[in-house]
Amino acid sequence: MSASTVALLLLGLLVIVVTARLLGMLARRLGQPAVIGEIMAGILLGPTLFGGAISGTLFPTGVRPSLTLLADLGVCLFMFFIGLHLDHTLLRGQSRTASVVSFGAILLPFGLGVLLALHLAASRETGDRLAFVLFMGAAMAVTAFPVLARILTDNKLLDTPIGGLALACAAVGDVLAWALLAVVAALAGGGGHPWRVLFVVPFAAVLLGVVRPLLARLAARRRLSGPLTGVVLVAVAAGLLLSAQATTWMGLHAIFGAFLFGAALPRDGLPVLRERVLPWIERICAVLLLPVFFLVAGLKVDLSRLDVVAFGELALILLVAIGGKFGGAYIGGRVTGVRPRHSAVLGILMNTRGLTELIVLTVGLQLGVLTPDLYSLMIVMALVTTAMTGVLLRVVYPERRIVEDSAPRRRTSPEEAVP
Repeated sequence: MSASTVALLLLGLLVIVVTARLLGMLARRLGQPAVIGEIMAGILLGPTLFGGAISGTLFPTGVRPSLTLLADLGVCLFMFFIGLHLDHTLLRGQSRTASVVSFGAILLPFGLGVLLALHLAASRETGDRLAFVLFMGAAMAVTAFPVLARILTDNKLLDTPIGGLALACAAVGDVLAWALLAVVAALAGGGGHPWRVLFVVPFAAVLLGVVRPLLARLAARRRLSGPLTGVVLVAVAAGLLLSAQATTWMGLHAIFGAFLFGAALPRDGLPVLRERVLPWIERICAVLLLPVFFLVAGLKVDLSRLDVVAFGELALILLVAIGGKFGGAYIGGRVTGVRPRHSAVLGILMNTRGLTELIVLTVGLQLGVLTPDLYSLMIVMALVTTAMTGVLLRVVYPERRIVEDSAPRRRTSPEEAVP
């Protein structure tokens, strides 16, 4: 890489970080999650404005492979931290309700997404028809767990029973959605060895049953004999890379390996690493690497070419995405005895898609399952469904109701069903 290319890369990174930071702050001032502004920054720096003049000048062809590499690294680290922060205790005491709501919020949008895919496939070339249909179902079923946590915090719901239930539902739903996406990746990207995907089950079992206890034992031994940070950090980095490479070999995306390895790390055996080292890495990922991912994703979005037909398809996509998630979560809540207002809150919260949806869509584009125009429409859907969550939440569940209401109650009599 020449000196001029390096200079352009550094300038591009500076522009990306500053733009994402400014628009993220603007989004927060408007009562939205910062990720909304950061995604918008990636889109605005892409070909949507001025016919691609900005992206062509700041991000010429020579620097884009380096940006893509940084973006891939950022996504893998993000998925690693999602797995790392996955709290298995969320289901404690409300496993039945969370499971039913999660399945409802997966099955209904998945089914509607499949029907939508069959409709869209009639008017465009989609490659593998089965992979496309399953992918659209999975994409409609996604909920962004980390963005949801941020919204709950901003609305003072994180420590409430309904907030805990929403997080539990999102956690279960995300695991199911990633499993669906893994099937799609195996169908579309398995190459000449689709049987390799069968290794993912024993691989996950080895991570949880062998690697997790070994890392916990290593951490405990190093804690007794001396500093543990350097040794364990190297072990974690090596494990992350090997896990990502393993799932790539299986025909899946590297993000699945990163997620599985994060979920396999012991929660109690690595306190120094969790409290001192990993937060810094997570911060670097959030401030630098993820904005680069938003930019790389935005380079493939061109909203300037949308016509009347595209707007009609966008309206249909939004109807399926919003209606499927809300209806599935609401019905699941009511079936398990959650009061109507709280069931509506769950339906609104489950529509949060954010960064997780962006990762899913990027994987679909890389696999050739999504066409560029449909990818652009789905990006808009992810933005709209995430942006509307906080607004609708404040209408349906204002702060005074948070103070007045107690936990969502099990329905034991008709009177208890009334909010």
